[in-house]
Amino acid sequence: MERLISYEFNMDTACVELKFADGNMISIDTIAVENEIADNMYQRSELDYLIYNAPLEYADLILSGNPEAYLKAVTEYKPLD
Repeated sequence: MERLISYEFNMDTACVELKFADGNMISIDTIAVENEIADNMYQRSELDYLIYNAPLEYADLILSGNPEAYLKAVTEYKPLD
C-alpha cells in the first residue's frame, strides 16, 4: 500500500478508517475487535479511549501489534471478593 493520506473514526459505522494514496482503504470494525479481545470493562475503556483520541495508534495496534498483550500491560483488573 502507498502512503496513508487520512484516518478517522467513523461514528456512523463504528469503524476506524484508513485511506491510502493509491485508493485503498482499510476499515476496522471496532465493535468486533472489542468483542474478540476485551475481557472486561477496563480493557474496553482503554480501547474506546484509543478509538476516540488516537485512531491512528489504535489502527497500528490492531493491524501490527499484539492487542491482548497491550491491554494486559495497561489495564489492571481486580475482581471483587
